Amino acid sequence: QVQLVESGGGTAQAGGSLRLSCAASGRTFSSYAMGWLRQAPGKEREFVAAISWNGVSTKYADSVKGRFTISRDNAKNTVYLQMNSLKPEDTAVYYCATARSTIMILSKSGVDYWGQGTQVTVSS
Repeated sequence: QVQLVESGGGTAQAGGSLRLSCAASGRTFSSYAMGWLRQAPGKEREFVAAISWNGVSTKYADSVKGRFTISRDNAKNTVYLQMNSLKPEDTAVYYCATARSTIMILSKSGVDYWGQGTQVTVSS
């Protein structure tokens, strides 16, 4: 049974920072791409960032480029999302996801497992 467990969400002021973590279990973590997507109230779930199995390749949504950084530690089966210069529009539930490639995470259709989500709230 594959499990993805997110942590690190919370409340921050605009301009502040948060770091999300996602601990994976139940599969060979280092063989799969990992990523983050988010969903704000009344909106569709959208792609945020993805990282290849070896950490060499990363992809970001235009809205977070230069502010968010995705990374992974295969020895700890954990993927991270460092979020800096937060904006109120970053408020959403953030979901960890895994797929065979970063493209599959970007398209959402190729995601095979999801975490339960963690709330991020940014106040102005």
